[in-house]
Amino acid sequence: MTDQAERPSSGGLVAKGLAPGKIGTFSGAVIGISCVAPGYTLTASIGLIVAAVGLKMPAIFIAGFIPMFLTAYAYRELNAESPDCGASFTWSTKAFGPYVGWMCGWGMVMATIIVLSNLAAIAVEFFYLFLARVFDAPAIGDLADHKAVNIATTLVFLALATWISGRGITTSQRIQFVLVGFQMVVLLVFVVAAFVHVASGSAPAGLAFDLSWFNPFSGLALGAFVVGVTGSIFAFWGWDTCLTLGEESKDPKKTPGRAGLLCVVSILVTYLLVAVAVMMYAGVGEEGLGLGNPDNSENVFGALAEPVLGHWAGMLLFLAVFASSVASLQTTFLPAARTMLAMGAYRAFPRKLAEVNPRFLVPTYATVVAGVVTAVFYTVVSLLSERALLDTIAALGIMICWYYGITAFACVWYFRHELFTSARNVVFKFLFPLLGGIMLAAVFVISVGESMNPDNGSGASIGGIGLVFFMGFGVLLLGAVLMLIMRLRQPDFFLGRTLTRDTPALSGEADVEARR
Repeated sequence: MTDQAERPSSGGLVAKGLAPGKIGTFSGAVIGISCVAPGYTLTASIGLIVAAVGLKMPAIFIAGFIPMFLTAYAYRELNAESPDCGASFTWSTKAFGPYVGWMCGWGMVMATIIVLSNLAAIAVEFFYLFLARVFDAPAIGDLADHKAVNIATTLVFLALATWISGRGITTSQRIQFVLVGFQMVVLLVFVVAAFVHVASGSAPAGLAFDLSWFNPFSGLALGAFVVGVTGSIFAFWGWDTCLTLGEESKDPKKTPGRAGLLCVVSILVTYLLVAVAVMMYAGVGEEGLGLGNPDNSENVFGALAEPVLGHWAGMLLFLAVFASSVASLQTTFLPAARTMLAMGAYRAFPRKLAEVNPRFLVPTYATVVAGVVTAVFYTVVSLLSERALLDTIAALGIMICWYYGITAFACVWYFRHELFTSARNVVFKFLFPLLGGIMLAAVFVISVGESMNPDNGSGASIGGIGLVFFMGFGVLLLGAVLMLIMRLRQPDFFLGRTLTRDTPALSGEADVEARR
């Protein structure tokens, strides 16, 4: 493995061994969009959101976008000050100290593990659906529902994604241009086709467009609003991947922030177009193709692809969602591995996780660990719950609110001495991050309470408490226990010896040794 002292530098500062200068603004945004994976995210979340809010789905997407957009400015300002692959972990540690920073990093890593399992499940489902259409054999599509086949195929997909992610950031970037471009084009074709059906009168629902769909402040109960926003926040998750690539960006202080903002705005436009199209075409009823039909909730595009696009073109949508989930499966390893790399380098996690492959300049060991943990997590959850997909989505919303919210507040506290020195600082370092953090904190608290009710997930429970609670808040409690164990085994990080506010940006293990 690469000697930390000999690793390449960026901006005159010693780096952790990652490949510098590889990611530009557009390519960073593409990787972010790939991680969000609009194709798979929409097919997995539309049913959940419609079940909670009905025709208010566009409003809920906007409501979920607002805290994401505001928090993106917190990420941008923190990254400009301290570009680091640890992102949320590093910045929250600098702002609030090692214990809050560790829990923030843990939340980010576990959110990634949860979504990786979700991605793999969607990839498997659409893999078999696509094969069923190609060979005109519906029985093949049913293989995804066979538990043993599903788990085995998912593990194969995870192994392949782990291998690709260990081949370097350049390989990842090239693959994403093709896969993201393909899924975005197919989604646009699907939207246009749905609108054509509506205009011609051949749509099952044929709803007329209504501006009230976009208003989140009327016609919604608080509980429904929170459940919907949790699903919406899940739908935007992944844009912060751009920020974990700071040390590999062409301009570490500017490129990641710009890429994150471009990514989150692009995703909102895509979601609103698709949401309006599917509502006008299928409606939100609980029968037939209605988006509220429980039989369609876990795979909306699976039900709508052929009616909207026809048999052969419908297969392209299956292929697009498959490509979307596979692409995201690969890129989602990036933030998990880089966060673990940073936590290993600063001694918050075992030092082994800080190792970087000397040929591909990626944290191969951390990537493999992420793959193995995801495989175990998915296997266990699948055996516990028949509808694990819904539970993982709901749990992910809790985890996202946790570490995004901490990062938003970290921005305010980190820059507290300069918040009111200029109008720009008031808006971007104080007002936007504070509002984003408050919104995320409110959703987090309410979501944890709602998650204890089995009826708000798949119905699976342990001791009468919903499985979603154990996946979300329970994982955070597990993190607190592991943190105390790490405190005993590796006290340097927790004693403030390896990462403080004054730690230089992009610093590596050699710098840590020099300060000890």
